[in-house]
Amino acid sequence: MFLYKEFPSFLIVDIRWFLHFLDDNAQGAEQFAICAITSDVQTRAEKDNPVRPGPPGAGAPTIRRFLLDFYRNFKTDQGKKRNLHEDIQVLRRALDKLKILREDVETRIDEGLHMGKIAKREVKIWLKQVQAINNEAQIVEQDLEAMSYFSCKRLSELVGRKIQAVEETYQQGSFVQGLFTDKPSTSEATLPTMKLGGEPTVKETIWGFLMGDEVGMIGVCGIGGIGKTTIMMHIKIQLLKENKFDKVLWVTMSRKLNVVKLQHDIASAMRKRLPQDEDISKRAAALLTILGRVRYVLIIDDVHENFSLKDIGIPQPAHSRSKLVLVSRSVEVCQSMGCEVVKVQPLSKEESLDLFLDKVGHGILLAPTLEKLVKHVVEHFSGLPLSIITIASSMKGVDDVCDWRNLLRELCACSRRAKDMQTLMLNHLNFSFNSLKDPNIQKCVLYCALYPEDCRISRNELIEYWMAEGLIDELGSRRTMYEKGHTIINRLEEICLLDRADDGETVIMADVVRDMLLLSKDFCPRLMVKAGMQLKEVPIEQEWKEELEMVSLMNNTISEIPPKMSPKCQILSTLLLQGNHTLKKIPETFFQQMQQLKTLNLSDTGIVGLPCSVSSLENLTALLLYGCDKLTHMPSLAKLRALKKLDLHGTWIREVPHGMEMLINLRYLDLHIWGLKELPKGILPKFSHLQYFVLIGCLRGEDAVGLRKLETFSGGFYEIKDFNKYVCSVKAEFPTYYQLVVGQVPGPHRGISKYYKDVILKDCNIGGEDPVVLPKDLQLLWIECCYGVKSLTDISLFQEETSLSICHIWSCQEIECVLDLSSSTSSYSPLQKLEKLELLSLCNLCILVKVKRAAAAPALLEPPAPGIFFCLKIFSISQCNGIKKLFPSGLLKDLQNLEEILVVSCEQVEEIIASEEEEENHKAEGSNATITFALPNLRQLSFFELPKLERICCEKGVMVCASLQNIEIRKCRNLKRIPLHLPLLDNGQLYLPPSLKLIEVSPKRWRESLKWDHPNAKNVFLPLCQFIEEIPSPKPISPTMLMH
Repeated sequence: MFLYKEFPSFLIVDIRWFLHFLDDNAQGAEQFAICAITSDVQTRAEKDNPVRPGPPGAGAPTIRRFLLDFYRNFKTDQGKKRNLHEDIQVLRRALDKLKILREDVETRIDEGLHMGKIAKREVKIWLKQVQAINNEAQIVEQDLEAMSYFSCKRLSELVGRKIQAVEETYQQGSFVQGLFTDKPSTSEATLPTMKLGGEPTVKETIWGFLMGDEVGMIGVCGIGGIGKTTIMMHIKIQLLKENKFDKVLWVTMSRKLNVVKLQHDIASAMRKRLPQDEDISKRAAALLTILGRVRYVLIIDDVHENFSLKDIGIPQPAHSRSKLVLVSRSVEVCQSMGCEVVKVQPLSKEESLDLFLDKVGHGILLAPTLEKLVKHVVEHFSGLPLSIITIASSMKGVDDVCDWRNLLRELCACSRRAKDMQTLMLNHLNFSFNSLKDPNIQKCVLYCALYPEDCRISRNELIEYWMAEGLIDELGSRRTMYEKGHTIINRLEEICLLDRADDGETVIMADVVRDMLLLSKDFCPRLMVKAGMQLKEVPIEQEWKEELEMVSLMNNTISEIPPKMSPKCQILSTLLLQGNHTLKKIPETFFQQMQQLKTLNLSDTGIVGLPCSVSSLENLTALLLYGCDKLTHMPSLAKLRALKKLDLHGTWIREVPHGMEMLINLRYLDLHIWGLKELPKGILPKFSHLQYFVLIGCLRGEDAVGLRKLETFSGGFYEIKDFNKYVCSVKAEFPTYYQLVVGQVPGPHRGISKYYKDVILKDCNIGGEDPVVLPKDLQLLWIECCYGVKSLTDISLFQEETSLSICHIWSCQEIECVLDLSSSTSSYSPLQKLEKLELLSLCNLCILVKVKRAAAAPALLEPPAPGIFFCLKIFSISQCNGIKKLFPSGLLKDLQNLEEILVVSCEQVEEIIASEEEEENHKAEGSNATITFALPNLRQLSFFELPKLERICCEKGVMVCASLQNIEIRKCRNLKRIPLHLPLLDNGQLYLPPSLKLIEVSPKRWRESLKWDHPNAKNVFLPLCQFIEEIPSPKPISPTMLMH
C-alpha cells in the first residue's frame, strides 16, 4: 500500500474520503479524481507545504499522478467487481447443482441401506467433501458482505477457485462404478436373529402402539444388554417398509444430556440443518417447524435422564401423525415423560437354550457327557441374551468336558458376586473378555473404549492404531496386517464385544460393554477416558496417576493446558487429544515425564507448534497431526527413530522437520501439505521401508525409484522422464493404490483422490522422443493441456486391451481423435472397459474413432471394432469445435450401456448420430421404413449451445430409449425434431416411456418451430415440457456441472 505520511495533511483526509467513497459512488470518485488533477489541488498542496525537498512543484504532480493512476485502476477493478458478482451467481448455481446431486446420492444410499447394501468409502468421503465445500461457501458469502475495494481482487480469485472445486466435486459424484460395495450384506450382523425375551409379545405391543391412535409416546425399558435396541432395530426396518410415516428417525442420546447435540442429530436424521445460533430456543423453534411438516417416528436410544420436548424442539406426539419412542434402562425416566412403558423381560429357559445352541452349535449335545452340563451352564445366564451370545460364541468348537466344567464354575462365581441382573451381565462380559487370553487382542478391545460412548469407530482407523502400537504382528505388507485386523474385529463382533454398524465400515461398542471395561478393577486404574464430555480444561494433575497406560481426551473443547503442568505418567503408552479444535498451545513441560509414550494423536487441534519435549519421546511409534491447519513449525525429530507413522496431512509447515532423515523405520508418511513444495534432495531413499506415502509436491525420478515397498502412493513428478523412470523401475511391484501426477496440478486434483489407480498429466509432452509410459492396471487417466500425440493410440498402453474406467482429455490441441485404429490389424478393444469419457476444448478433434476404410467403398468408413465402447456409461463433449457428426451409426451397437450424453458448446456439430449410409440404403431400396437407433440404458440426454445442430438422427430415424428420464435442450435453434420413438397402443394412442420425467427446453419460443412425427405427439410431450426463458450466462458452467 502507499504511505499517508508522504502526502500533505489536507490530502490525507481527501484520500481517506476517496477510498471510503470508492465502493459506493463511482461518480463521486470520478469527480474527486478530476479535481485532484486540477491546479486547485496543486495550489492547496503548495500552500499547505511551502517548502518541499526536491525540485519546486515536484510534489503536487506526483500526487496528481498517483490519484489519476489510482482512479484508472479503480475503473478497471470496478469491472472486476461486476465480474465478481457474475461469478458469485455462477458459484451459487453450481452449489445448487451440487446440492441436488448430494441429495440424490443420499436418497439412493438410504434406499440401499434399507436393502442391506453397503455404501463405498469413497462415497462417504465425497459427502464429507460436499459438506466442507458448503461450509467454505458460507464463509465466502460472509466475506462478500464485508467486501471492500482492496478485498475485491482477492475475493474474485477465491470465488474462481471455489467454482473449480465445486465443479470437480460434482464430477466425482457421478460414481460410475456404483455407490455400493460388492460385499454381501452385513446388516444381519447388527440384528441378531435370536428370539428375545418375550419378543413376540413385546414387538407386537410396540407395533400396535405405533400403528394405533391411542398412544403417542412409548418407553421401551430393560437392563443393558437385554435386547431393547435390537428389538427397535427390527421394528425400524419394518416401519421403513410401511407407508404410514414419512420418516423413521433414529438418534442416540449422550449419557449426559447435550441439548445442542441432540437437536443437531435429529435435524441431521431429517437431512436438515439448524441455524448456527447459540440460542437453544431459536434452534428448538427451527426443529419444531421441521418436524411439524412430516409424519414421523422418532426413536431416541440410550435415554438416561428425562428432558423437555419443548426445549429440544420435538412436537408433542400426535397419536396418529407422529410417534416418539424412548429406549432406556430406567422405567422411572420413561414414566416421568409420560410414556406408555413396555418392559423387555429376560428369555425363558427354552429360549435361552435355543439361542445358546444357535451360537455354540447344536452338535455339542451329541456328546453324552456334555448335554446335562450345557443345560446347567445355560441356567446361569438368567435369560440375558447378550451374556448368552457372548459366552456361547467364545465356546464354539470346544468339546473338552474340563473346559465346560471350568466355565460352569466361573459362571457360578459370577452369580455369587452379582448383586443384581445388571452386575451379573457385566460379570459375564468380563469373563468373555478374559477368555480372549491374548493380551494384544484385549488391548485392541480397550482401544474401542477410548472413543466417546455410542461413537461409530472406523474399522480402518482402529487397525491403524493397532498397527502403530504393534498389537498386530508385522506381517510384511499393510494389506496382510489389514486382513489380520479385520479378522480380529470380526471375531469381536461375533462375541458381541463390538457391534457392526449398518454401513459395514464402522463398529460401535455397546454401552454395557464399555461400562464393563471402564469400571473393571483390572482396567480402571490403567485408563482415563473422558472423551466427548464437553471438557474445557484438561483433568487436574492429581488425576494423572502413575499407573495410567491409556488416556483419551478426544472430541472435547479443551483450550488450554496449564503452563507448568507435567503429569508423572512413566508407563503411559497412548495419549489421544484429537478433536480439541480450541487447543492452541501445549507447554514445554507436558511430555517430559511420558517417556514410554508410543501413540500421540493431536489431530484436528488448533496448535501452532509442538513443544520441544516431543523431541525426547524416543519410544514414539505414531505421531498424528492430521488437520492441524495452524501448525507451522515442529521441533527436531532426530531422536524419534522408533517412529513408524508420521501424519502431517493438512498442516502448514513450510519445510520438513529437522532430523527427519533419521526416521529410517517409517512405514507411513503423509505429507499432504500445501506449503511444502518439495523434499530435500536425497532424503526419500532413506525411507526404504515406506508402505504408505502421500506428497503434494514433486519428486525426482531417482528419489522415487528406491521406494519398492509402497502399497499406497500419491505424488507428483517434475517431468515425464522422472515419471517414466519410476514406472519402469517398479513394473513388477507397482503400488496397490496410487495417484501419480506429472506437472504442477493445483486445486481439486490433488489430495481428494481415492488413491486408487489414477494418473494425471498436465502441461507436458507425452509423445516425442520420451513418450509417456503408463501403468498397465491404470483405471483413471486425466490428460490436460498436453501435446505430442494425436490420439490415445499413440500411447503404448493403448496398443492392447486396458483396464481404464475413466478418461478425461482437456485442452490438448493436437488431439484429432480418441482412438486411431486405421492402421490396426488387431481386433482388440483398448477402451472396452471404459465407463466414463469426457472431452473438453479439443479444437482439432474431428472424429471419435478413426478406422480403416472399406475396400469396396473407399469414401466410407468401416464400422469400428466390436465392443470398443461396450461399457461406456457417461459421455461428455464440450467446446470441441472441429467435430460435425458425433457418433457414426455403426458405433451405436457398442453404446448399449450408455446412460448419459452431454454435448455442450460444440459450434460445428450438425448431427448426433451420423446416418447417411442408412438413408442411402433405404433410398436405393425404395423403402420408407423407419430406421431404429436403440440406446436401451440411456437416462439423460443434454444438448447445450449447439448453433448448427440440425438433427439428432436422420429424418427416417427414431431413438428407442426405454430408460430415458430427462431431456435438456438449450440454445439449439436449428434443431426442429426430437426423434423419440413412441409406439402405438392397441387403442391407437401413443405410448410414452414411463421412465421419462422431464423435457427441459430453452428458449421458450423454440417449441413453436418443433416438428412432430405424429399429430398427437405434441399433446403427449407437452405435459412433461418445461420451457425456460433464455438467460444470458456470464460465465459458462463446465459440462460436468450440467451432467446431473
